[in-house]
Amino acid sequence: MGTLSYTVTMSLDGYIADTKGDFQWATPSPEIFDVHLQRMSEVSTEIMGRKTYELMQFWDTHPDSDQATPAEKVFGRLWQHINKIVVSSTLSPADMVADDDELVPHLDVERIRRIGQDADGVVEIFGPTTAADAIRAGLIERFEFFIVPIIIGGGLKALPDGVKLDLELVKQRIFDNGTVYLQYKYP
Repeated sequence: MGTLSYTVTMSLDGYIADTKGDFQWATPSPEIFDVHLQRMSEVSTEIMGRKTYELMQFWDTHPDSDQATPAEKVFGRLWQHINKIVVSSTLSPADMVADDDELVPHLDVERIRRIGQDADGVVEIFGPTTAADAIRAGLIERFEFFIVPIIIGGGLKALPDGVKLDLELVKQRIFDNGTVYLQYKYP
């Protein structure tokens, strides 16, 4: 049985992107990227929406790019071996980069629960819109927050409204650039 996880990089005021959709302020330092490599080595399945899938296609198509750092090349190879489930009503099967990428128009909480039960490793839900229903249903067992020391004043919220969960702190780390990593478990 896998672990359902929600990982997000967010501003100090709780947003993953500003009102224009920009999230360049969240680009990880090499120190933080190393933590992402460690995390991704545990991930067996990634659930994401269309925007995230389109953003991450680079890692499926250019994992060994000449412009990539050695760490980015490792990430690309890890990414290629992860099962990907893409939640989108606008993409078509022809838009999928890899033959085994799964496209679903909607993902209900029961299906998310089954994916978690059937997985061998961590099932990471990437993106607040895709994760919202699973968070509301109390399905997420692990929350990982990278909190960047910036206040952006609005945009796409990292967490849905109307949810109260009592979490237990499992790990914490402060990086040289002031970013704080917090890992919580629920329940």
